[in-house]
Amino acid sequence: MEYYGAIDQGTTSTRFAIFDSEENQVAIHQIEIEQIYPEPDYVEHNPDEIWKSVSTCISEVGKKFDLSKLSSIGITNQRETTVAWSKSTGKPLYNAIVWQDTRTQDICDEIVKIDELQSDFKNTGLPVATYFSLSKILWLLRNVDNVKVAAENQDLCFGTIDSWILFKLTGKHLTDVTNASRTLIFDLQTLSWNPKIIEYFDIPKSSLPEIKPSMYCFAEDTPFIENVPITAVLGDQQASLFGHKAFKVGESKNTYGTGCFFLVNTGNEIISSNNGLISTVGYQIEDQPPVFALEGSVAVAGSSIQWLRDNIGLIDSSSDIEKLALLVKDNGGVYFVPAFSGLFSPHWDPTARGTIVGMSGHTNKSHIARAVLESVGFQNYELTKAFELDLNFKLSSLSVDGGMTANNLLMQFQADISDIKIHSLKIKEVTAFGAALASFSFINQKPLVSIVNKVSRSKTWSPNMNGKLRENYLSRWNKAIEKAKNWM
Repeated sequence: MEYYGAIDQGTTSTRFAIFDSEENQVAIHQIEIEQIYPEPDYVEHNPDEIWKSVSTCISEVGKKFDLSKLSSIGITNQRETTVAWSKSTGKPLYNAIVWQDTRTQDICDEIVKIDELQSDFKNTGLPVATYFSLSKILWLLRNVDNVKVAAENQDLCFGTIDSWILFKLTGKHLTDVTNASRTLIFDLQTLSWNPKIIEYFDIPKSSLPEIKPSMYCFAEDTPFIENVPITAVLGDQQASLFGHKAFKVGESKNTYGTGCFFLVNTGNEIISSNNGLISTVGYQIEDQPPVFALEGSVAVAGSSIQWLRDNIGLIDSSSDIEKLALLVKDNGGVYFVPAFSGLFSPHWDPTARGTIVGMSGHTNKSHIARAVLESVGFQNYELTKAFELDLNFKLSSLSVDGGMTANNLLMQFQADISDIKIHSLKIKEVTAFGAALASFSFINQKPLVSIVNKVSRSKTWSPNMNGKLRENYLSRWNKAIEKAKNWM
């Protein structure tokens, strides 16, 4: 039996997981990450805490499993979240600015007015939005004295979380193409940093990591595990795409986590969306052309359940929401739009705000719980329609993963409202599995076709909703969306 592992550093927690060559999970340790909210619209993480969580997770798994048996390790990470640190000391210069953070909206408003860069931004495949790394980099350069001094002294490193972890593990300043493609300064055509964007904003080129393929020997070993190489780095949603084994053009996956992230493999072709989706790198094997994807991103999915629990106090634990929502037969006319950070795909409206509409004297907490769950399904329906328009074919089924797939009510509503079959995978930690599998396939030079046959599904939900009822639901959802966009 052979074994391979993955560091999975996500928005709310860090994991280290090990899988065997039969694709069974054999060991895992997980640690939650503190969410820091110093001001409204600010979301931060402590980079030192992230690094400590990585080292602790590896150490804890090492108490149960002989890490020297591993063939390889992959790294996967929350994307877009940006860290600045000192090249000479390895110490962070400020907290990591998380992808959900919207403090940089003014900078984005400034960027969209720069006519001479519009074609360069188009080549990134991304809209100008606070979601991506560029505005976070500019905010750090303009507002943090330590960052300014480090830039002047050529002692500055910027990076997404993969770069930070790689630097702490290896001392090298590297990233991969999937993470680079989330920064708004990466050119999809040339697979390199865009020099015009970097020069226009006076971003020191030496502060940016060297870009490598996703499957590449990033290090021969680590301080924790001798002779076990790091041979894959993938942003979390691309790792999930790999874990679903969506290797063929048109194959897709959707992850239901803090947000929802729906990707469709477009092969070696960069497809530009006309319907609010983004173009991104899916993965790249060393010495091979990259595989691209179209992506739809929903900012608030599982985090809306946390909001209902922690901010509103309507439930005691996240798992309580399904039981509460099932106490009523439908949403009672209540619709919830969780635009806490504006709306991402397909709207890209930073001014939208969270909205609850349709309440009456009949409304109770079960209707609200149901509306919160259904909001996830409605947002993903919008992505499904956008993909079908861009790709000119109807999706007949969708492979899903993430914590929210355990919610049977949500998954059935998703199948009903989208009118497609939904399949969940037997393996639960799909993101970690994808990064680990990518590392293992690379180190063993396994062709992807040889690992495709082992996809095992856990559950299927088939659509069972009357077409007229579906149209009524969608009509009211669209009205709620307009309210969220025009709340002032």
